[in-house]
Amino acid sequence: MNYFEVNILLKDANAPDSRDIIAAHLGEFGFESFEETEAGLKAFITEKLYDENIVKDTLVGINEMIPFNFYINFIKAENWNETWEKNFEPVMVAGKCFIRAPFHAPNPDAEFELVIEPKMSFGTAHHETTSMMIELILEKNWQGKKVLDMGCGTGVLAILTAKMGATEIVAIDNDEWAYLNAIENIERNNTNDIKVFQGDDALIENQKFDIIIANINRNILLTQIQNYSKALNAGGEIFLSGFYEEDVPVLLKEAEKYHLNLKQKITKNSWVAMIVE
Repeated sequence: MNYFEVNILLKDANAPDSRDIIAAHLGEFGFESFEETEAGLKAFITEKLYDENIVKDTLVGINEMIPFNFYINFIKAENWNETWEKNFEPVMVAGKCFIRAPFHAPNPDAEFELVIEPKMSFGTAHHETTSMMIELILEKNWQGKKVLDMGCGTGVLAILTAKMGATEIVAIDNDEWAYLNAIENIERNNTNDIKVFQGDDALIENQKFDIIIANINRNILLTQIQNYSKALNAGGEIFLSGFYEEDVPVLLKEAEKYHLNLKQKITKNSWVAMIVE
């Protein structure tokens, strides 16, 4: 799959929240992964979702609030590995979970080690939302749990729950690249009992889970949370992330329609992860 990269160079690279504001706006139009840089932000969108006029109009609108220059680059699928390998560093989360690429050395001191080759899929723990979801997962007992990872990306969260004892795990992503990448990473981590599907929340109709994980974005969560509630066993929990602090009230208001109440919330650089039950 080919991608477009928007490289944003801020006039004031130290302006508070500027990167988060830009990412929030671009996320509304299909941008699915972001990389913070010293000069600003890189945003990535699939060729399939890219609309040059919409993207440029959006950037011009944001530029009225936050001054920046930008460049748009086309990235062929075969070039992506070279791109991320230059920047991808291993990550330790909460002193327990070590996430590395296949070309990094193992860490024998880590309680859990995940080997992830992300390609263009979302989920390496470099982003705040994935890191926070991992922190929440590490706090829970997963033994014998039936789990759904919705919008699984690389499969990193599903893989961690498998290593922590979950016994029935379904991972779903609507992106073909992510679907294939998740399968590769699941095999790489010897967690082959995870079932991976390409599609959306229609696939979970008539299914039940103890815990649902959804690290996506605000708009998709608002659309799908009703179906999540229907697929949740009594006493179950939903782990949510992919949104900002300002999005929390509207998400909780929607969740409460389906008797889902806030249990826990953490934040990092204005990003939020929370559990509703």
